[in-house]
Amino acid sequence: MLHVTAYSEDQGLEEKLDLEQLSKGSYDWYWVDFESPTEEEVKLLETHFHFHPLAVEDCLHELQRPKVDYYDDHTFFVTHAINPKTLKREEIDLFVSECAIVTFHKKPAPALEAAKSTLKKTKDMSAVDEFFIFYQVLDNIVDNYFPIVYRIEDHINEIEDNTKDLSMEKLLEELFDRRGELLTLRQTVHPMRDLLYRVMNTHHLDGVRERKEYFADIHDHLIKVADMIASNREMTQDIRDSYLSLNSHQTNRTMQILTVISVIFMPLTFIVGIYGMNFQYIPELQYRYGYFVVWVVMIAIAYAMYRWFKNKGWFE
Repeated sequence: MLHVTAYSEDQGLEEKLDLEQLSKGSYDWYWVDFESPTEEEVKLLETHFHFHPLAVEDCLHELQRPKVDYYDDHTFFVTHAINPKTLKREEIDLFVSECAIVTFHKKPAPALEAAKSTLKKTKDMSAVDEFFIFYQVLDNIVDNYFPIVYRIEDHINEIEDNTKDLSMEKLLEELFDRRGELLTLRQTVHPMRDLLYRVMNTHHLDGVRERKEYFADIHDHLIKVADMIASNREMTQDIRDSYLSLNSHQTNRTMQILTVISVIFMPLTFIVGIYGMNFQYIPELQYRYGYFVVWVVMIAIAYAMYRWFKNKGWFE
């Protein structure tokens, strides 16, 4: 589906145009959005707009690395948005030429809808051109990263506090899921940060140099997101190490208690073993109170060992 928006000083902002009307009219700039295009619509990138075949090919291959390519009469950008529900990367391609911008994406893009909404609300259209729209699209793509990172950060805090009273295994499982999500975000944010750095420092895009402070603001946002991702990954590592240390400590405490119990029963087992031997002439066998004496001795030994271990702090 194609969405065409165009502006002329005489006619103002016009929407819902088709390419034929666009060709016949005289406009200061126009924006054509290819949303989930059909095969016939994809062919228009070459037949109508005459974009470079390599750029068109990159549009059709999903999840290219964010990049910028310069051609004779247009510049091609690959950017990555993130689906807030699935956290999967979704590619948004942009062709920027003189007085025109063309966007291409195979799935609905909230960042583009937000840019269109901003465009409609803009009162002073004299400052609007193809690079203004390009800035709005990039800014909305990057702004949509923040809620995702904040949501993951909240989940990590819940894991740290264990507000749901989950088991250690479940907590570690959720923690590794969050680490995987942060890794996916990092694989998106870092290339986008590099792309913005290249865009800001290029000499090919006059429209970017005129708005360098705006694009620098997007770059600052990407640096902030990257720092938040790194900080949260460090936090997950600290929580993981703490949980593993706690689990190891609990295991050691359990083994310590079992060892104490085993050691206490060792002399008792020794005594019982002696008197359980089938020899005829074992001393004390004929003693009338021998059974009770053995019990008293075993209880005394067990109590003495218990007190000794307690004084050593093994039960603390």
